Amino acid sequence: MTELRQKMIRAMELKNLSPHTQRAYLAAVKGLARHYRQSPTAISKEMIEDYLLALKKTRASNSCGLVLTGLRFFYAHVAEEKLQVDYRMRKKAQRLPTVLSQAQVAKIISACDNLKHRLILMTTYAAGLRASEVAALKPEHIDSERMLVKIVDGKGRKDRYTMLSTKLLEELRGYYRKYQPKTYLFPSSFKTRKDRPLSYETLRCLYDKARKKAGINTGAGLHTLRHSFATHLLEEGHDIRKIQVLMGHSRLSTTMIYLHVSRETLAKVPSPLDLIEWPANQEDRPNEPADRS
Repeated sequence: MTELRQKMIRAMELKNLSPHTQRAYLAAVKGLARHYRQSPTAISKEMIEDYLLALKKTRASNSCGLVLTGLRFFYAHVAEEKLQVDYRMRKKAQRLPTVLSQAQVAKIISACDNLKHRLILMTTYAAGLRASEVAALKPEHIDSERMLVKIVDGKGRKDRYTMLSTKLLEELRGYYRKYQPKTYLFPSSFKTRKDRPLSYETLRCLYDKARKKAGINTGAGLHTLRHSFATHLLEEGHDIRKIQVLMGHSRLSTTMIYLHVSRETLAKVPSPLDLIEWPANQEDRPNEPADRS
């Protein structure tokens, strides 16, 4: 481990940043150094701007923003210089989340030949987890007595409980007998990384591989399974405040967006036109004037 990396980890620990944020910040600095094959302390402001412009072509706006935040932390707390970069985040468009049907979810999960990969996707959907949350799961977080999954240090450094599916528990028991996981429920396959959680990139790749194998052309991104979890619960008639708790949303307005994508909910809302009591016999009316429009 380099001296700069040690210094950055110490600075992040002092700021009490979450493990997920620490990994993201370290990845941001590592990506910059790897791009130029130089120490980040030797990279100029203009080079950083060029790097961000290059990222912009292949990454989403929020992903570029996270990289910029990580770099700013490094230069402020490790290199001890203020990063004056002329890069502004594009305002995020308010788009509705993509949701899969239950049949599509089943196809994607079933497309996984690898047992561990199949259980990762099944757990993500069954409990409505974020990628970082499924990666951080440990065997002791599965509470089979109360049928709950404990999420430790989720978004906003908050713990919460979400549901444990009967089907998922049955599948996890078979998985546990085969793999005997120790530290993490879904550990890395690399022997040198057994004590580390799976990376987001690994999770994204296994989901994308399963989705393409299943012939599903929509729903790019593992987070689609979480969106689908919330929407399917809503369509089954469950209270939106309960869904808010399960999802770990601090604000109800965040959960409310699933009302806009729930087809079943929208279909149950009658048009005001259908609520009007029309005359019994509308044919008995005077002859209409000719249409001159």
